Amino acid sequence: MPDVGLTPKPAGQDRRIIVIGAGISGLVAAKVMRGRGYDVTVVEKSGDLGGVWEPARSYPGVQTQTPRDLYCFSDFPMPAEYPEWPSGAQMHAYLNAYAEHFGLRPCIRFHTEVLSMSREPSGRGWSVTLRGADNAAGIGPVQTEYFDLVVVATGQFSTPKTLKLPGDEAFAAAGGSIRHSSQYVDGAVARDRDVVVVGFSKSATDIAMDALAKGARTVSVIYRQATWKIPYFFGGVINFKNILYCRASEAMFMPWGPSRAGRLARKLLAPMIWANWRGLEALLGLQFGLKKAGLRPDTRIEDGIHCATSIETPGFYKAIRDGRIRVVKGNITGYEPGHAIVDGAKIAADAVVLAIGWSQHLPFLDTDTRARLIDPDGQYRLHRMMINPDLPGLGFVGFNSSFASALSAELGAHWLTRYFEGTLKRQPTEAAMQADIARTLEWKRGDRKVAATYGGLCIAPFHHAHFDELMEDMGAKKKPANVLAAHLAPISPKAYAKLLETAPGHDLAAEETVR
Repeated sequence: MPDVGLTPKPAGQDRRIIVIGAGISGLVAAKVMRGRGYDVTVVEKSGDLGGVWEPARSYPGVQTQTPRDLYCFSDFPMPAEYPEWPSGAQMHAYLNAYAEHFGLRPCIRFHTEVLSMSREPSGRGWSVTLRGADNAAGIGPVQTEYFDLVVVATGQFSTPKTLKLPGDEAFAAAGGSIRHSSQYVDGAVARDRDVVVVGFSKSATDIAMDALAKGARTVSVIYRQATWKIPYFFGGVINFKNILYCRASEAMFMPWGPSRAGRLARKLLAPMIWANWRGLEALLGLQFGLKKAGLRPDTRIEDGIHCATSIETPGFYKAIRDGRIRVVKGNITGYEPGHAIVDGAKIAADAVVLAIGWSQHLPFLDTDTRARLIDPDGQYRLHRMMINPDLPGLGFVGFNSSFASALSAELGAHWLTRYFEGTLKRQPTEAAMQADIARTLEWKRGDRKVAATYGGLCIAPFHHAHFDELMEDMGAKKKPANVLAAHLAPISPKAYAKLLETAPGHDLAAEETVR
């Protein structure tokens, strides 16, 4: 077995852990590891916690795409008065309450950036070089500290993607503005302006609708390809969580490492599964009026269900059909004063919002570490999406992205802590991890081609399969009392809190729960 970096902590012996990032993943990693008795330091480059839910990064009207009771931690439910899909402000308040309840704030260093990190010559622990911001210029002292373990919890949305195009300087000199969607924090910038939104994600359609509501002169959406969007309620009646978050729907996809029986069952049921998806496409076509809007995707809906799947912004398709929002298929190729250029055509623009996504940017990793971690095609080499056996003492929390990110990160934090202690019931050997990485990468590049999105670190729609692996590794009991209900009901974070209590090494005193 590889040297994983920690052994179960003897009483009174400090083991230092650094967690990079104070978003959902960093907070839960700190909570779980502090609960196991370790000395945890969280470093956060910005001045606030929350990650994507930090107010400085949130556009007006942002809300969760995941329902409230599925987007919470297992032992800390959201307030009952929260709506089904909480707002960005409510999410930020929830995460603040979580940090306060579990005493996490004292261990967070804000305005602190990780510049570099290197493995100690002894082979145990890491030297991490940090820069704090302790003056008005934002430039603070640089210092190097030793940690037994480094946990990267920077998430999928760490660095906004940029788009440098010809004419942007002249466009700005004439009074135009170009900003990433994370910088659209005040809808007043849209008033009496020609707004162009680039992209077709949830943030793109949300911002287009907000600009319309804030009095934009015109609103145009530039997109490369229409994608299937999911309504909050299918047919205006059925909450989408009852369809996309249950084992029954997950069973329609071919997971990694399926059994022979599983392969045979899916082959026999293939006509029914195919008919189900075609029926769902027809339903969405009618519900959104996709044909009239000219936005019916060319792809099959089942091929696009992964972490980039987005929820429909209410009223977006109707605004297109009514002519209040213009959609243009193509590539934005440049600017000139007062216009954006899309494949040679001019579109009126003096405020451009780039809703083109984010990059997983880990600038503090050296060339050797990056080469061991990330393949040339961008796929990450991680066992259980958390550990690379060639990089002992380094772990990732929250890189198992999903439709239930808080729960994914929480279960990952529990698994990772036990792995580094060597207390997993099913503790993997180095050979087993290497074989698993090779097998899952082959699956991602073959049967599951869309998994290259998010660096291949997306478990959707295989939430249950991934969570089952983690729970089995930890030795938790997972026998449902009602098999039918277990297959038809959506994911329940509260149920996982009970399962974690059955995992060896669970410390109920440290893992304080909220009832």
